[in-house]
Amino acid sequence: MIERTGSFDAGATLTVGDRSYRYFRLGALEEAGLTNLARLPYSIKILLENLQRCEDGRTVKRDDVEALARWSPTPPEREIAFRPARVLLQDFTGVPCVVDLAAMRDAISAMGGDAKTINPLQPVELVIDHSVQVDFFRGPEAFAKNAARELERNRERYALLRWGQTAFQNFRVVPPDTGIVHQVNIEYLARVIFGGGGGGLAADPSGALAYPDTLVGTDSHTTMVDGLGVLAWGVGGIEAEAAMLGQPVTMLIPQVVGVRLTGALREGVTATDLVLAVTQMLRKRGVVGRFVEFFGKGLSSMPVADRVTIGNMSPEFGCTVSMFPIDDRTLEYLRFTGRAPEHVALVEAYAKAQSLFRTDATPDPHYSDVIELDLSGVEPNIAGPRRPQDRVPLRDAKSTFVAAMREWAKARNGNGNAVRRFESEGGGQTAAIGDIEADADGQSVPGAAAKDVSDGAVVIAAITSCTNTSNPSVLIGAGLLARNAVERGLQTKPWVKTSLAPGSQVVTDYLAKADLQRYLDALGFDLVGYGCTTCIGNSGPLPADVADNVEEHDLIVAAVLSGNRNFEGRIHPQVRANYLA
Repeated sequence: MIERTGSFDAGATLTVGDRSYRYFRLGALEEAGLTNLARLPYSIKILLENLQRCEDGRTVKRDDVEALARWSPTPPEREIAFRPARVLLQDFTGVPCVVDLAAMRDAISAMGGDAKTINPLQPVELVIDHSVQVDFFRGPEAFAKNAARELERNRERYALLRWGQTAFQNFRVVPPDTGIVHQVNIEYLARVIFGGGGGGLAADPSGALAYPDTLVGTDSHTTMVDGLGVLAWGVGGIEAEAAMLGQPVTMLIPQVVGVRLTGALREGVTATDLVLAVTQMLRKRGVVGRFVEFFGKGLSSMPVADRVTIGNMSPEFGCTVSMFPIDDRTLEYLRFTGRAPEHVALVEAYAKAQSLFRTDATPDPHYSDVIELDLSGVEPNIAGPRRPQDRVPLRDAKSTFVAAMREWAKARNGNGNAVRRFESEGGGQTAAIGDIEADADGQSVPGAAAKDVSDGAVVIAAITSCTNTSNPSVLIGAGLLARNAVERGLQTKPWVKTSLAPGSQVVTDYLAKADLQRYLDALGFDLVGYGCTTCIGNSGPLPADVADNVEEHDLIVAAVLSGNRNFEGRIHPQVRANYLA
């Protein structure tokens, strides 16, 4: 039994197969007359277990547990102390955290203490994924060359992270050129329920404490794992460091907006179409600072790959999290991604014991607001040319693009060279690319072809971002489209900078096994790296002749990417029209 059971004597034992786990029963709060678990939102139950387990009489008191247990659609403005189970970092924001830990060790050593006592108190996982840039493309050696250039630029930073992995306890680093942090998280690191191993760690044979996997991360799209039933959101570096050192995240008891899903997506409609529709819908409704939670029978037809696509774009909605409950689809995904059978069994048993498991017979929770979404009504669409919430039905793509072009042309004719203005205000590529030969290794464009670039031309086409490369259905769809295009003799225009930057090496494996990668290669979508590239502005320079032509004539050119953000100047400083597709 659990030695510390809290004010509600909630300690209990859960037996799964031949193993026993200790846990804190949410049912104890229902038995005390404080709540009706069946009607509490899933995310509130996760927070409630966290308070119940972490009650210490100081940061979390009995009154805090009771206040959250009595959650209502209009919760009181009361702060609670949430302790995430782990912290997720990417390299840009993670390096300062490691530097601070090293500085703390130096300070302890200077005071005559043991520096090795300074370690993260919570598990910390850092994925190196934000430093790769698309300098080389269209060729079988593009990946190796980009990886080599990445190492040249970041050798000192990577040496620090390598030292940190060996020096600190509770700190692990996923090396560069492996994958995008959020895709690595859902496919490998996420436990869903702690206690049964997972994330590359063995289960504790002595019988561990079982509790929900929760986390904060130093990237806004940490919410991607919400689609796997893991409560997570992005925070700043100071909050992340505090969580690493065992300090709670202080937050108000949240309002929770429910999105009731009915029906199923029609054939030919993708998760990308769905998430762009959801983005527009939630931005219009206004969910800033709120939790969003998806429920309803439509979940039964929605695989986890589609759910995490939605969770990923929570920052674009404006909400804190976009939660999905644990159900049969969750278990299916865990098996599909190679989680141990014992781990999957724990997830199922724990979720059912804690009223966290959803079926079509599960009563609808009470929410602060409810939005209806019939999945069968979602249609193919894109978003752009400036914001992710600017959804455009595919049938209207031409007319809206023409209208946007007219607006830009009018502004250009009246206001001069917008690109030069952007650069004068500090915009442009990073200084690290200044020594790159833009025409090296196949990066040049025939002079005549470069001069064919005119207003409206697409100069960047990127299969990129954890938002979509985590979804096998859309990646296989891209491969099939490439096959059909090649078989019909279609070719990519020579001035288009094409790239494939998946979020996981498993994408390369299944595209190769499906015999589809060669068709993507034929169209110029060779592998350029595993990491955040075009989506965060690491698209690299345009070929010099194309860039010069765009600059000389102040051309209004476009990018098309499978990403999550498309603000003007973000993808590339010379590209004004950016479409998510």
